[in-house]
Amino acid sequence: MALVTLRVLDGADRGRVFENLCTPITIGREEGNAIQLNDERVSRFHIKIQEDQEKLVLTDLESTNGTKVNGENVKLWILRFGDLITLGRTVLLFGTRDEIAQRLASLRGVDLSAGATLSASEEDESPPSASLDFELHWGDEADAQATLHTLIPPELPVGLTPGQAAQVSEMLHYLHLRFRGLIHSVKAKPKSDKITLEQRQWQNLLDLHDRIAGYLRAIGEPEE
Repeated sequence: MALVTLRVLDGADRGRVFENLCTPITIGREEGNAIQLNDERVSRFHIKIQEDQEKLVLTDLESTNGTKVNGENVKLWILRFGDLITLGRTVLLFGTRDEIAQRLASLRGVDLSAGATLSASEEDESPPSASLDFELHWGDEADAQATLHTLIPPELPVGLTPGQAAQVSEMLHYLHLRFRGLIHSVKAKPKSDKITLEQRQWQNLLDLHDRIAGYLRAIGEPEE
């Protein structure tokens, strides 16, 4: 059974620390949650954190105002030490100081060039995420938060049934073919760092982006 530690960095409950909570846990505004928050923008039962295949999985419980991890809207997320969870006006830091420091140390030698930096949209009106440097006093770790919040290429799921493995394979094959077609359509100008993409191919790229967004929503909000 996994143990969870969460620190409240911002919001009405700022400064509170919830240590060594046994999973599964729920977080929300109502009594009966393992963590009850004094935040009117938080739903009665907002998120659930549970262990599955040695990973801690965060699930948004169809909350009214949604859930963000490291500035990105999510429905499902595999938590990692140092993640910032935003519910309403409340910002939670996942992990103890030692757990976060150990993860940061493990990432120091990792090539993050293929990773995707997580950050809030410029149009996002929610309060800015709290600073890890301020909370953990990492004055000499100027890039600590950027390192922790870079999503490196994820591993494939294990323990899938043959049917599930075939579905994942088919989805990845579809995306691979669509991206391959787009890459082959790109035209590079000689002696220039610019490339040209035809309008039709640009629309195909937007369509692919939309389909991936649809997949994410369908996985996070499966039909009953």
